[in-house]
Amino acid sequence: MKLTQSDATPPPSEPVNLLIVDDVPENLVAMEALLRRDGLNILCASSGAQALELLLQHEVALALLDVHMPDMDGFTLAELMRGSQRTRQVPIIFLTASPNDPTRAFKGYESGAVDFLHKPIEPHVILGKIKVFIELYQQRQLLAKRNAALERALELNETMMAVLTHDLRTPLSVVLLCAEKLSHELPQDQGTRRTLRFLESSGRRMARMVEQLLDFSRIRSGGLRMKFRPGDLAELARAAVEESAQAHPGADIQLTCTGNLQASVDADRFAQVMSNLIGNAVVHGGGAPVQVELEGLDADKIRLRVRNAGAIADELLPRLFEPFKGRFRASDGLGLGLYIAQQFVQAHRGTLVARNEDGQVVMEALLARGNS
Repeated sequence: MKLTQSDATPPPSEPVNLLIVDDVPENLVAMEALLRRDGLNILCASSGAQALELLLQHEVALALLDVHMPDMDGFTLAELMRGSQRTRQVPIIFLTASPNDPTRAFKGYESGAVDFLHKPIEPHVILGKIKVFIELYQQRQLLAKRNAALERALELNETMMAVLTHDLRTPLSVVLLCAEKLSHELPQDQGTRRTLRFLESSGRRMARMVEQLLDFSRIRSGGLRMKFRPGDLAELARAAVEESAQAHPGADIQLTCTGNLQASVDADRFAQVMSNLIGNAVVHGGGAPVQVELEGLDADKIRLRVRNAGAIADELLPRLFEPFKGRFRASDGLGLGLYIAQQFVQAHRGTLVARNEDGQVVMEALLARGNS
């Protein structure tokens, strides 16, 4: 029987391997003649040992195994295939000349079979089943290639981002230094001061974006390095709040520290977590006070809470910590601040969550007291 194009899937760009295992040569010849078509490479084995050799050399889309074979029967071969990382995902169809026996069929499925066919086999039945498994295999291969191409593209983009942001730091520093110098040398009229304020605030905003992109590339590439040191988190918190107050003149930031706050943390990353959370709260708090609470819970955990007036939209809340998505408005920058804060908290063996509570937005981080 000849397999027509209407019975088959379109030939793939690379041949698909199909393994047939039977100790009777006539059965192999007949099966190969039935299944032969363009784009399908038939691998024939007359024993379980020969089949294992072929499986080591080739990746196969489907294996047709005769149950009754000397030395190694089909069930044993199937169990060996399931025990190997290389072949455990290969679909198996058992072929047998024995009468229909539920016990043997159960053993076949227990060995990893996807089907159990009895000889003599109807050609249209086996052709239909093989067509389905070949199509599934081709779809998996195509998906794997697309995923590999996407991974390469992402790696290239992240590498370019890291190089670009690193190279932007030097000219940006020059711009900020020149703005500071001009503020001392130019006439102090209202228009000049306003222009210089815009220049400095835009420069600092761009500097924060550059630093966020650098942190993002380090996180995604696995290049982030933490330096844990024991210290007093209350001192770090006070310094972070003072810095945030300078960055947001007029903001009302209230800090409360309670309990034992001695812990081993990466001081710079902890300060950045606080800065990102406080900055987010100030921007979206509508001018209301921002409450920062740092509390030593027990011997293992420390809790950081940042509260601001308002609410997070229900559709945004589930993806608030995703990179480039945690933005309330298009003007909120890159949308990386909360993502970076979450990643730094996780690096401290902690968790960061957000919720709406009694007319306030609450960002709550639980951090491990001891890190190494």
